[in-house]
Parts: sequence; structure tokens; C-alpha cells
Amino acid sequence: MPRIPLSTLLFCSCLCTTITVEAQTLNMKDAVKTGITNYGTIKAKSNYADASKQYVEQAKRNYIPVVTLSAQQDYGTVNGQNGPLSGLGGLNVASSGPTLASQNWNAAFGALYLSSINWDFFTFGRIKEQVKVAQQSLKRDQNDLGQEIFQQEIRVSAAYLNLLAAQRLAITQKKNLDRAIVFKNDAVARAANGLLAGVDSTLANAEVSAAKILLTNAIDLQQQQANALGVLLSTTATDFTLDTTFVNRVPKEIMSSQNQDTSVNFANHPTLQFLKNRVDVSNEQTNYYKRLAYPTFTALGVFQGRGSGFPSSYGTDQSNYSTSYGNGVNPVRANYLVGVGVVWNLTTILRNAPQVRAQRYTTMGLQNEYDLVDQQLHSQLALSQTKIKNALANYVEAPKQVQAATQAYLQKSALYKNGLATLVDLTTALFALNRAESDQDIAYTNVWQALLLKSAAVGDYNIFINEF
Repeated sequence: MPRIPLSTLLFCSCLCTTITVEAQTLNMKDAVKTGITNYGTIKAKSNYADASKQYVEQAKRNYIPVVTLSAQQDYGTVNGQNGPLSGLGGLNVASSGPTLASQNWNAAFGALYLSSINWDFFTFGRIKEQVKVAQQSLKRDQNDLGQEIFQQEIRVSAAYLNLLAAQRLAITQKKNLDRAIVFKNDAVARAANGLLAGVDSTLANAEVSAAKILLTNAIDLQQQQANALGVLLSTTATDFTLDTTFVNRVPKEIMSSQNQDTSVNFANHPTLQFLKNRVDVSNEQTNYYKRLAYPTFTALGVFQGRGSGFPSSYGTDQSNYSTSYGNGVNPVRANYLVGVGVVWNLTTILRNAPQVRAQRYTTMGLQNEYDLVDQQLHSQLALSQTKIKNALANYVEAPKQVQAATQAYLQKSALYKNGLATLVDLTTALFALNRAESDQDIAYTNVWQALLLKSAAVGDYNIFINEF
């Protein structure tokens, strides 16, 4: 069954990835639009919905009577014989003629022209139920398309935010490397002049190597996230320049919802609508199977014309027949027939009972899946509220941590240059500053990730995208 990919979609929020290049800026709305337009699964489900429309039309046309036209022109003998016949294992010849004392091989042309109408004018609602099943199937496939589009919106947005966070982390690690190189160069110069112990320059080189490894890992993560976004956009590109203008502010929706007691109608969630339609389709199929046990009332009409090269006197004069094609295929006799019939296979009642019960169990199973997802969405909404609260707290605290770490680094750097602090003190301050800047990158992005999680749980993507 299709599930809401909320856990998969959203949050490995600590690590996200992409690569930057000099190209046109890709904003959030354009990324989502591209992901919806190009994604193969959405194209497939759109075609499935179009196919269901045609099935509805086909089901409605079951009301139309069956009109049959046929014609045949034959050449053969017309010997008749008294006695029982049985066409075992195949078809029997339907020749008709006088019963003669001996076989003869007189042959002529003959023809049969037939038109008939059969109309099942009363089926105890069986055709009506077929139409309902087709209509519910159409709604199911349309809602399946809708929930796939919704999930794709969430997936693309999450990948975009993850990539943005990865790019910011890469920038932070580049700044960290630059700082490490600066104090390494200073330590090497001072050690060469005998102002510092030689071990300090060695430790400084080690710190630079560690910073390079952190930067390489950040770039690798960035490339992974860029690739993930490229897959969702159905493009082979892995270089994206993202819009960063929004990330340093708090979404208006979060601020306005802090003092609101929001009541959510989960029945309108795209995924729940799809699951509800699956239940509806199963219910209609159950009703259809029930009606298979009822009889069918049919109105019928037949008009027939026949031609033969054997005239009415052939029974007394076997030499009186014509081998002319024109005489044989020209209709000279006609018959018509109208009537009403009923067909009721009584054993269908016994045969259909297990099928009806099986479909009821299927319906209950689909309802169980609906209830499970509904419960998960309630839990997801509660989780999103907690994440929003925590993300806001970190958003407020992160700049304070960066400011304090920056001051500590500058102080330790000045003390180290004057021989009042050790290299270990300086590297500790450098590590604290790098961690504070990384935490700030994550904290800013997590505010938007938390809002996206709420949007996914509520089933309303506008909560998120209207912020852009």
C-alpha cells in the first residue's frame, strides 16, 4: 500500500547536501514545479487516471443493446437424413433438405442474412453497479495522482532544504580551513624564529589536515544531496545554485501558529482521501458481486433473410435446382422474431457467496490501513509541533553560541600570539567556533524542515510553499 513517506521524506535534518555552481538560481517554487512536471511516477499515475476515465465510459455503454449483423454465402449439398445426430468434438453441418432414399451430390449456392438485437433491460442494478465501480476507480486513481503530487512536493522541498544546509555546512568548513591555515602559517613562522616550540607547527599542520578532511566530507555530502535533488527533478544535473534569501528568517506561519489551537481535518489529507477511495471501490465491488446472483431479463429481436439455389419443388424433382450464384444468394424468404427472455443461473448464488465474503474482508483490510495512516498522521502532527518548538529554541540560541565562540577564538588567538596560551587552547577554541557555526547552519534550516513536517502531516502543502 502507498504510505506517506514522512520519515523518509523529511529528516535526516542534520546532514544535507548539494553542490554550488555558477548558474541561474533555482528557487523553491521552480524546483517543486520541475519535480512535478518531470517525475516519472506522476506521469504514470496521470495516465492511469486517464485510463480510468475510459473505463467509466465503457461501463456506461453496457446499457446499449447488442446489435448484430451477419451474412454468409455458401456452396454445398442439402441431403437430409432421419435419425439422431451429435457433433462430438466439433461442429456439425447444418444442411437442410428433403430426406431422400439415396445420396446425391447436387450442390448449389445458398445465403443467410441476419440482424439481431439483444437488450438486457433489467439486471437488478448490475450494470449500474459496474458504472459505480468504474466511477469510484476513477476517483481512486485521481486521488492517487493527487497524493503522489503532494508527496513529490514534500520530497522535493525536503531535498532542497537538505541541499541548502549541506551547502552552508561546506561554506562553514571552508571558513574553518582558512582559519586553520592562518594560525598554521603563524605558528610555522614563529617556530622558525625560535619564538615557539617546533611541536606547535607540527600540531598546526595536523589541525589543517583535519580541517581539509572535514571540508572534503562536507563537499561529499553536498554532492550526494545534489544528486538526490537531481533524481527528484528528473535531471542529470548535479550542480545547483539555490535561493538562500529565506533561510535566515522565521516562517510567518510558525509565528502565527504559536498561540493557535489548530484543529485539523485529516479527512482532507491527500493520502487519506486516496485510501478512503480504495475502501469505496471495494464496497462497490461487493455490491456488484451480490447482483451477479440475480436473473437477467432480456428483450430480443431477430430479422432473417435466406436464399437458396434449391427451389420448393426440389423434394419431388432432384434435377430441378440452380447452380447460379445469383439465384443462390438472392434472399427469397424472410422471418422475424421478437421476444422477452429471462436467464437465471441458480448456482451463481452458491458460487458468489465466498466471493462476496472475500470482498468484504478486503474492504475491512483497506479500512484497517486507512485507520493506521490516520493514527500516524495524528502522531506526526504532534511531533511536528514539538519539532517547531525545539527548532525555534535552537534558532534563537545558535547566534549566541556563534558570538560567544567567536569571541573565545579571538581571545585565545591573541593570547597564543603573545605566548599566554597553548596551541591546545587555541585549537579547542577553533573547534568550538566550527561547531557553533555548523549548529547555526543546521538550526536555521531545521526551522523550515519543521514547518515542512507539519505541512506533510496536515496534508496542506500551501502551509509551507506560501512562505516563498
